[in-house]
Amino acid sequence: MTFSPDLDLALAIADLADSIALERFRALDLKVETKPDRSPVTDADQAVERAIKALLAEKAPSDALIGEEYGSAAGTTNRTWIIDPIDGTANYLRGVPVWASLIALAIDGKPTVSVVSAPAMGRRWWAAPEIGAWTRDIDGSTRKLAVSGISDFENASISYNNLQLWDQSGRLPQLLELSRKLWRTRAYGDFWSYMLLAEGALEIVAEHDLKIYDIAALVPIVELAGGQFSDLDGSLNAASSSVLATNGKLHSATTEALRA
Repeated sequence: MTFSPDLDLALAIADLADSIALERFRALDLKVETKPDRSPVTDADQAVERAIKALLAEKAPSDALIGEEYGSAAGTTNRTWIIDPIDGTANYLRGVPVWASLIALAIDGKPTVSVVSAPAMGRRWWAAPEIGAWTRDIDGSTRKLAVSGISDFENASISYNNLQLWDQSGRLPQLLELSRKLWRTRAYGDFWSYMLLAEGALEIVAEHDLKIYDIAALVPIVELAGGQFSDLDGSLNAASSSVLATNGKLHSATTEALRA
């Protein structure tokens, strides 16, 4: 099986998403609403997802779709596109350039092909089997991704999401205890943490309160760069909300350190 056509379609989706989201970024008339889960949504999120749905209806009409803003659409194949039109909406609406469109194709339930595109940062990442994990830098050059080889906590760096969620999960003491053993702790946030992991710039990412569309596009890039992805309490699945990604060498030790 070749995944090049699927990756080409995912990259075309990313181009479309970039064009719409960039046009509305920092717009003075940006419309912002609050969803039932109290998270923000902008007219840009909605416009991007509508455009992606229309493109997939044309190019892959038999495939299923899971989107953040408009829910799911059934398909007739073993293939599901999983879309987060703008990951980092809170950044987007405040004018912070750290946001991205997340595009993933799951086959038989496993995220297999993906693109993460952050146009305001001038960056893009993508991955597919037999192709590997790659990034395009701000100067337009491309390079293959590989996680770091660090295998001890004292030289490792972690990125996590906000401390309130760690407190609510009951694992804030474990995070603080782990932080005392690490070289560096940061909260880069959203997709950016996982892309830095895939690039070898840090070793551990752990987060809570995620949905499938927050996670799916990150998995192929991290795994095909040599890293490991799991639920904090076991195997990653469609219902996972608390996740751990590492360079692989520190996965078992970090799982144990963060165990509830």
